[in-house]
Amino acid sequence: MSEMTRTSRTSRTTRARHRTRTAVVVVVTAAVVAPAAAVAGGTMLGEPRPGTTVSVLPAGQDNPSIAEGVAIGKDTAIYKTSGLGPGALNTAAPAGTEQRYVDPVDLVGGALPPGVTITEAQGLNVLRRIGENLARVGLSYDDVITMRVFLQNPAGEEKMDFAGWNRAYRQFFANTSLSNGQPVPVPLGTALPAPPMVANPARPSRFALEIENLPVNGWLVEVEVDAAFPEKKKKKWGWH
Repeated sequence: MSEMTRTSRTSRTTRARHRTRTAVVVVVTAAVVAPAAAVAGGTMLGEPRPGTTVSVLPAGQDNPSIAEGVAIGKDTAIYKTSGLGPGALNTAAPAGTEQRYVDPVDLVGGALPPGVTITEAQGLNVLRRIGENLARVGLSYDDVITMRVFLQNPAGEEKMDFAGWNRAYRQFFANTSLSNGQPVPVPLGTALPAPPMVANPARPSRFALEIENLPVNGWLVEVEVDAAFPEKKKKKWGWH
């Protein structure tokens, strides 16, 4: 995973608060757009055919969460979502709080399961919204080819909870074996790894950026994605 530090005009204020501003850039790819291909070891043999994508995966990994990139062939139809945050589904929590944006289905007895962080819980929430957004245009998680993630520090924390976000991400993306296609168990909080919520081989190119404030009070996660229409779906929507 590549990582860089980005400084904004508000960095002096941020440092004064002893908070860090770090941009984590992670590139991962999907091998799921039909027709699609993947290559290991960072080698591509020419430009992808029109209407296809080709992912470039690191060698020697059976279930990589990151890769070197995704090549998009000519005339590949792309759907781009707006930035989405978690839904305010937890009506038992006050409006504008971080807890308000936890999906109650992830609560056990009104509390998060052991080790599940507030960022992780909001990540699960927002990724479900991403899935709903894609479904409205006939797409699904495995059509996603790029992802942009914006993370805010939880209250009282000095930096974003990147580990919590990644656990949520693995519940929906990059959680199958390349060798046999079977789901790979992933952890939720501190629980033992278990089957993912959505088995999905897609590994979208992705960056994750820590920012000072997201646009909605209480949000810790905002995500936007690009998805590629497989050929059959382009025809369904009347694109030629």
